Amino acid sequence: MTQRERFLIEASYYDYVTGEIDKAIQTYSEWARTYSADYVPHGNLGDNYNFLGQYEKAATSASLRIEPDDAIAYENLTDDYLALDRIKDAKASLDEASRRKLDTPDLHLYRYHLAFLENDPAAMQEQSSWARGKPGAEDAQLSDESDTEAYYGRLQKARELTRQAVELAKRNGTADTAALWQVNEALREAEFGNTALARKAAADAMSLSSKPDIELLVALALARIGDTAQSSALADKVAAEFDRDTMIQAYWLPTIRATIAIDRGDPQKAVELLSMASEYELGEPLQWPSHGTLYPVYVRGEAYLQGGDAVQAATEFQKMIDHRGIVANFPLGALAHHRSRLQAGWGCR
Repeated sequence: MTQRERFLIEASYYDYVTGEIDKAIQTYSEWARTYSADYVPHGNLGDNYNFLGQYEKAATSASLRIEPDDAIAYENLTDDYLALDRIKDAKASLDEASRRKLDTPDLHLYRYHLAFLENDPAAMQEQSSWARGKPGAEDAQLSDESDTEAYYGRLQKARELTRQAVELAKRNGTADTAALWQVNEALREAEFGNTALARKAAADAMSLSSKPDIELLVALALARIGDTAQSSALADKVAAEFDRDTMIQAYWLPTIRATIAIDRGDPQKAVELLSMASEYELGEPLQWPSHGTLYPVYVRGEAYLQGGDAVQAATEFQKMIDHRGIVANFPLGALAHHRSRLQAGWGCR
C-alpha cells in the first residue's frame, strides 16, 4: 500500500475501532506533515482536538485554506469558535459559508446555537422554520428545540418535541438517531427529578439501539435516578468492550461511576474518580449533536455539595457558566446557574 493508504488505515483504526484519540492525533499529525496539502488529516485532527476540548488547536486544524468550499470545514470552525465563546468569529464563519452558498443541516444548527447564546428568539425560529420538512434535518432541529424548552423549564413542550423528533428519525430509518433523541430526554428527566419518566425514556432508547454511545448514556441516566445496579452493569459491559477508548474510559465511565458513588454516599470517591476526566471535561465526546455537556464538571459539583464543600462546588458550577458556548442550550447549563445562585444565597430554598 502507499504511505497515504497506511496513514488512512492506521488513523481510521485508532479513530473508529479502538478510540485511542492520542494515537489517532499522532498519525494524523504525521500524515499532515508528510502531505501538507491533504485535507483529510487536517480536518480529522480538528475533530479529535474537539473531542478532547482543545478548541484552539481544533480551530487551527480546520484548514479552510486547503478546502475553502467545504461545508464541513465551516461547520467545524464554527463549532470551535462557539466553544471558545468567540461569538463574532463564529458568526463570521457562518456568514462566509453562506457567501459561498454552502448549506447543511449542521450549519443551521450552529446558527440556532448562536442565536440561543445571543438570546435572539426570532433568529432561532428562523432556523427551526428552515428545517421543517427536511429529512435528516428536522428531527435534529426538533431535538435541539426540546433542549431549549427544557432549559427554560417548559418540560411538557420539551417532551412533545422529543416525541416528534424520535418519530421522524424512526420514519427516516435511523433508529440509532431516534435512540439518541430518546436518551437525551431520559437524561433531562433524570436531572429534573422525574424518575419514572427517565426510566421509561431510557428503556425506550435501549429498545431502539444497542450502540455503545446509547448504552453509556442510558447508564448515566439510570445512575442519575439511583438505579445503580443496572447502571453499573451497562457501564461495565461497555468498559470491557472498549477498554482502550479514550473518551469512554476517561470521560463517560468516571462520570457514571462518580454518580454511583454519590448515590452511595461517598462524595470523596466521586471526586477521586472524576480526576481522570479533568483533562477532557470541556470536550464534545459524542457531538451532542453539536455541543458538549460538561457532565463531569456538574457531577463533581454535586459531589462537593454532598461533601459539604460549598466553595469548591460553586467553582465547578461556575465553570459551566463560564463555558456557555460549549454547553449551549443543554439543560445542565440552566441547572448550573440555579445551583450557583443557591450557593451564593440568592435563591429561595
